[in-house]
Amino acid sequence: MPHAKSLSAHLLGAIAVWIASVSDAHAGEALRLGTGGAAGVYLPEGRAICQRYQETTGKACQALSTGGSIYNAQGVRTGDLDVGIVQSDIQYAALRGEGEFYDSGPSPELRSLFSLHAEAFTVVATPPNIQRFDDLAGHRVNVGNPGSGHRATLSALLDIRGETEGIYDVAAELRPADMTSVMCDGRLDAFFYVVGHPSQAIDEATRRCNAHLVEVAGADVDALLTRAPFYSLTSIPGGTYANTPEDTATFGVRATLITRADVDAQQIYDLVAAVFDHLDTFRQAHPSLSTLSPEAMVTAGLTAPLHPGARRYYEEKGLLPATGQAGK
Repeated sequence: MPHAKSLSAHLLGAIAVWIASVSDAHAGEALRLGTGGAAGVYLPEGRAICQRYQETTGKACQALSTGGSIYNAQGVRTGDLDVGIVQSDIQYAALRGEGEFYDSGPSPELRSLFSLHAEAFTVVATPPNIQRFDDLAGHRVNVGNPGSGHRATLSALLDIRGETEGIYDVAAELRPADMTSVMCDGRLDAFFYVVGHPSQAIDEATRRCNAHLVEVAGADVDALLTRAPFYSLTSIPGGTYANTPEDTATFGVRATLITRADVDAQQIYDLVAAVFDHLDTFRQAHPSLSTLSPEAMVTAGLTAPLHPGARRYYEEKGLLPATGQAGK
């Protein structure tokens, strides 16, 4: 019997060590953050978030280059990603199972963390006669790669106008990293891009290809904003890019960070704290982040419920009124 007790104690000890090692391994797994393509703003912003998280917690974080908002929303939903950067309109659609997410259905498990920069629906064109969105019909345009947020925003605008991508002579599906070179080669007249400014891809297009920005305004845009309140009017300041000295009227969304309800509350709290506790440093990571304010970050464009870990931080810092539910 003493031998049996000793064996049992040894076995229990081994199990305890195994459980501890599994927990440590899980805790050591890198936080997976979905961003966007190399030519956009999401990737450098995601890297800045991961850098803040790693430096403040000592834990690993991977800022993964992806196809963009729709890919990230799907990845967060399926568990392939822990967090992802998505446009506010994509967050809205994914939560409710609308638009691109109609077949997959609602995702009530999605949770908001905070918003980032404002993103303008930007049209860049080379032919001088393309000055307004209406002028694009019959031209060779890049509508965007499947799974991208700018493709979805274009679809929303075309839908309100009663049109499809068929109005274009060519509707290419190039990734942002490729569209500028194709335009400069003379094989593309215009491209659409929902992006924070200044954008490297647009700067290159206006300088190398002699392109300019195109106005997107009027009754159709007003109707879209009435139907979809997560959009708002905005403008791109004149002089931001070559060949466009005047402000360019358009509309836009917000870049937002989302996760799932089952992602560890302390991990999310630490991620939010890593950004907000070092916001001055974070703002310097990319020009698109320079005007961020804590007040807007906790409200603007967030249609999914806040994750408990994020809400706990905001309540502790007085950014949101206490509810007594944060972190539960």
